Amino acid sequence: MEERQQGTTTRAKNTVKQAFIASLPVMAGYIVLGMGFGILLQDKGYTWPWALLMGVTIYAGSMQYVAVDLLAAGASLISVVLMTVMVQIRHLFYGITLLKKYEKAGKFKPYMIFGLTDETYSLVSRPELPENVDEYKYYFYLTMMNHSYWIIGDVLGVIVGSSFAFNSAGVDFAMTALFVVIFVEQWESAKSHLPAITGIVITAICRLLFDADTFLIPSMIGITVALFLEKRQLEKVLPAEDEAGEAVAEAKTAEAITEAETAGTVPEDTAQKDTAASSMKMTAEEGVTHD
Repeated sequence: MEERQQGTTTRAKNTVKQAFIASLPVMAGYIVLGMGFGILLQDKGYTWPWALLMGVTIYAGSMQYVAVDLLAAGASLISVVLMTVMVQIRHLFYGITLLKKYEKAGKFKPYMIFGLTDETYSLVSRPELPENVDEYKYYFYLTMMNHSYWIIGDVLGVIVGSSFAFNSAGVDFAMTALFVVIFVEQWESAKSHLPAITGIVITAICRLLFDADTFLIPSMIGITVALFLEKRQLEKVLPAEDEAGEAVAEAKTAEAITEAETAGTVPEDTAQKDTAASSMKMTAEEGVTHD
């Protein structure tokens, strides 16, 4: 009983730890970008409670930047709604791809939907979870941590903007750099590069056909349709790759055990022998991954 409770506690701590580690690249980008928003908000005459309120309730990144000008111009509610839909329409397509992944999230689901951003989507869409974590709590903590970084950046931006005068030109490039880092990490860990290549090609084509202000929505529609069409092929390819990887790992494990028996290093105790075999298998699987 105590061992089970200890295992549960260890799993819970590891879930928080792994979520924090995964969120570190987002923290670097969100605090800087949030400060940029806060500085802009302060420049329009708003104080830190406004930054806190907008960071907690809106949490929309680029839309918060747009909201500053809308507030300053006294825009109508209809104008705000239409602008929000235009700027954030991509989240509709994010949600479609996460229907199955969030299906059994339970009480965590409403907040995870609210807290879905471009960067959070990139992290929760990774093909594999860290070892020994609770899946839905991991996604929840990841979403919550990213949200907290954005709120901290918003408030800090107002405080810094009211205390110092400096040139903030180029601060928004941090978002582009953050996307590049996340994309490279996913490319290296993904079992199939087909979805990424599909996204790049369709986006490039749409950018040639449409101008910079209108190409995003056609791109998202095209990518969504293409991924639905590719779904069956991916379902066939990925399990086949998993089976091939397991077969290679088992072969390496058997070879390692044979060599150990020949050298006389395999323990006679059955439990210890099973532990040694499991360790050898894990090492073999890591070798397959790096290969």
